[in-house]
Amino acid sequence: MFSQPVAISHASVRVLQAASISTTVPGSGNADAKELTRMERIGAHSHIRGLGLDDALEARATSQGMVGQLQARKAAGVILEMIKDGQIAGRAILMAGAPGTGKTAIAMGMAQALGTDVPFTMLAASEIFSLEMSKTEALTQAFRKSIGVRIKEETELIEGEVVEVQVDRSATGAGAKTGKLTLKTTDMETIYDLGQKMIEALNKEKVSAGDVITIDKASGKISKLGRSFSRAKDYDAMGSDTRFVQCPEGELQKRKEMVHTVTLHEIDVINSRTQGFLALFSGDTGEIKSEVRDQINSKVAEWREEGKADIVPGVLFIDEVHMLDIECFSFLNRALEDDMSPVVIMASNRGITRIRGTNYTSPHGLPIDLLDRLLIISTSPYTEKEVKHILSIRCEEEDVDMTEDAKDILTKIGMETSLRYSIHLITAASLVATKRKATEVDVQDIKRVYSLFLDEKRSVQYLKEFQQQFMFNDFTDESEKAAADASAMDL
Repeated sequence: MFSQPVAISHASVRVLQAASISTTVPGSGNADAKELTRMERIGAHSHIRGLGLDDALEARATSQGMVGQLQARKAAGVILEMIKDGQIAGRAILMAGAPGTGKTAIAMGMAQALGTDVPFTMLAASEIFSLEMSKTEALTQAFRKSIGVRIKEETELIEGEVVEVQVDRSATGAGAKTGKLTLKTTDMETIYDLGQKMIEALNKEKVSAGDVITIDKASGKISKLGRSFSRAKDYDAMGSDTRFVQCPEGELQKRKEMVHTVTLHEIDVINSRTQGFLALFSGDTGEIKSEVRDQINSKVAEWREEGKADIVPGVLFIDEVHMLDIECFSFLNRALEDDMSPVVIMASNRGITRIRGTNYTSPHGLPIDLLDRLLIISTSPYTEKEVKHILSIRCEEEDVDMTEDAKDILTKIGMETSLRYSIHLITAASLVATKRKATEVDVQDIKRVYSLFLDEKRSVQYLKEFQQQFMFNDFTDESEKAAADASAMDL
């Protein structure tokens, strides 16, 4: 019963890859097609490009968008090297620190440094309570999204330089087109008969004499490698982006090893849904039976023994991990011991607090038995110099010109309130400066937005002054609050 879906999934890997990379822009076949500019939304961590480490894994003061947190970044770099070497699968790391100290930024830096080949899944702990599936199923899917399977398969290719493309059409134009394609290498030359589909594929790729191409015999896909060096004398008649390559050597037909990387979750979905890999695009994955996963695990293990596949342990990042409850922590304890387990990185900004689902308190809101399995990386508050540098980077990222005096004021605000609050003021101050037709954000613009938007401390002060005007006010003075906290700790 299972052998057929697995065979489909193995063959569907190529289809899945093709669907993800061979998207055609409408009008791209025209010679006068306009160049498209990719627009990217600016996010909270869009300036992060990596961990900013040198070859000796020492953290630079400022590099790749990262500022400060030298010890934490160095520790993350060591973990990163262990992930690349495949020596830390099934381990877990906890990044603990105050809010706004760069825990998520370090995780994003690790994701950037790992590259696209290593799966990286980002999950907010509260997400698992809002899904239409059980908590353990949501965590299982997150785990399996973080484990890659690098599948190797051999394919037959025809590779050579185009000597001539001849297309025959009937006099009436009603019949199917036929034609001949002459390919050569340095050792041989062969003529191939062309059908209707191959002629259309050649026209789509604009293949002409002198091009070096490859044809996948299984799928019929044509790839243009470039122009032959023998046509270099025609350079002036071509574009400046023309790529010249050597005429291939040896036989026209060659066998090459193709490598595709998919995640275990994608294989699960393909084999548990009747529509196959199209289920990945519908979004309705639902719960997947454990029997299907067990059979997939055994099939992947079989591929590994035959040398057809390798396991790529990725990274699962769980932000605000203290939001998980005791059942989820129990699941994590077991899942970390599994053979097919990724590297789990958790982040928490809690101190000694209650474990969700119990009446017991624990450091970071995690059970002691789970804490015992974790390597803990701590982050520390930023210095004034580091805050100013971070604000400068954010100004560049948000394309805001700001005077040095304004940056000094914004840095002071960040030290007194929070880094996140001062970052929020950048774009707001830029809009105020634009309103008064200024080219740079000045001190008066910072003061203006500071008066418009309250930070947490001033908001609390406002509530103290006007508490009687709010409904359901439960404010107590400091002595009453301390007594209430002490009684809560006793409980």
